[in-house]
This record gives sequence, structure tokens and C-alpha cells, in this order.
Amino acid sequence: MDAETASAGSKNLIFEAVIKPHRSLSYRAMFMVMGGMIAVSLFMTSEMAHLGAWPVIGFNIAGMFLAVSLFWLNMRAARASETISLRDDQLAVTRMDVHGRSTSFSVPPDWLNVVLEERPGTVPKLLFSSRGKSFEVARALGEAQKRELAEALSRAMHRWRNPLFDNPQLR
Repeated sequence: MDAETASAGSKNLIFEAVIKPHRSLSYRAMFMVMGGMIAVSLFMTSEMAHLGAWPVIGFNIAGMFLAVSLFWLNMRAARASETISLRDDQLAVTRMDVHGRSTSFSVPPDWLNVVLEERPGTVPKLLFSSRGKSFEVARALGEAQKRELAEALSRAMHRWRNPLFDNPQLR
């Protein structure tokens, strides 16, 4: 998760957070692990063929196909992301799925509340609620990251609602 306040270059952007699912392997590391698994599998398959255990070869190939497919699905799921941006006039949430399709919605931040709904035994839900309606954001984050994001969003909403005015006459 990247949570950062806006730079001086974009005047109306107050807060932006980009949320991506955590993956422990980079693409390079994933290909190294898969290459190692395939190399060991080929070695074991050749040993089984040498020993005459032909049925093991089919199961080994099926197991490697399953492992490579699961690695591919895991890395494909890493393409999903969610962007939360607070501007002067709206809070926008843009979700990108694994296929590259984007859905977005925006709400005026005037009556928006950031709610961390505690659920015993599970990760809390991070909800935006406004005028009786609520929607969940940041489903990919863990408990600590959701608490950190909720706190950062609350601070940004407070800054938006309570701007500091620089009055030179009061200096």
C-alpha cells in the first residue's frame, strides 16, 4: 500500500492511496522458483523412467502443470489494484481488476465518514459511509494496514474540513 499526500504540483489533490495485493515473490523470483521446480521435476521424471516407474511420470507432469497454473493465477491476481483519491470536490475510488477493467465511483466528501468496523476473529472492514449508505474499500489489506489507512484518511478528511488560512494581517 502506498499512502501519500499530494505534492505541490497538483493543487486540488489532497490525499491519494494506491492499494495493491501483497505478493511475496517478484516476477524474477517467481520464474527462478518455477525453473528450479521444473528442473527438479525433470530430474525425478528421468530417474523414474530409468527405474521403470512409468505411472509416476504422468502424476509428476500433472503436479507440475498444477503448480505452474497456480503460480500463474497468483501473479495474475497481483494486477488488481484500488486507488482512493480525495480532491477538493469529491472522494473517488477506482478499482482495477485482474483483466484490466476499471470501475470507479465518487462521492462528495462533505458528509463522508471513514468507519473501521470491528468483527471478532476476522480482519475489520474499512467502510466509507455517507447519508445512510456504506461501501467497503481496501479488501486486500490486512488489519494493521487497514488501521493505518483509516487513520491517514481521517487525518486527510480533517485537513479538508478544517483548512488553515494564512492571513498576513494576523502575523
